[in-house]
Amino acid sequence: MIKLRALEPEDIDFLYQLENEESLWEVSETQLPFAKHLLQDYIQHAHQDIYEAKQYRYVIVFEEGTPMGCVDLYDFSPKHRRAAVGIALLPVYRGKGYAKEALQQLIAHTQQYLDLHQLIAYIPADNEVSIRLFEGVGFSCSGVQKDWLYSQGVYKDMLLYQNIFR
Repeated sequence: MIKLRALEPEDIDFLYQLENEESLWEVSETQLPFAKHLLQDYIQHAHQDIYEAKQYRYVIVFEEGTPMGCVDLYDFSPKHRRAAVGIALLPVYRGKGYAKEALQQLIAHTQQYLDLHQLIAYIPADNEVSIRLFEGVGFSCSGVQKDWLYSQGVYKDMLLYQNIFR
């Protein structure tokens, strides 16, 4: 069983490990490792309200509190009742159903407490694991951004996935 909680100062070592996991860099703008002091500054400012910051990071933890990953809401628009979502787990926790459970909890939370109408996710077209994950929690592909990502000398398409709550 897992739960979602706020980012805390004691998460610095976990966050340092997650943000410096090179397998996650392709879908972000990250090109160089993060320094711990930059992540400490980030944690200090992470307490901002989602309505102010337009983003929020949840830490995915086991019941006893061990962190395994993060799920982020960003591009939050209360006016249009939508947000984008991204999820990242440390490699040792992947493929065990934790990401699906975290997304299910996030979806319920965004409907109940943020009154959102939809969530979107951007997924590289060759990331079959993420495609199956998001389709498994109700997202469907609604668009393609051609040659959107440049990685290791190759351009890749980015898929836009939506989950519209009816």
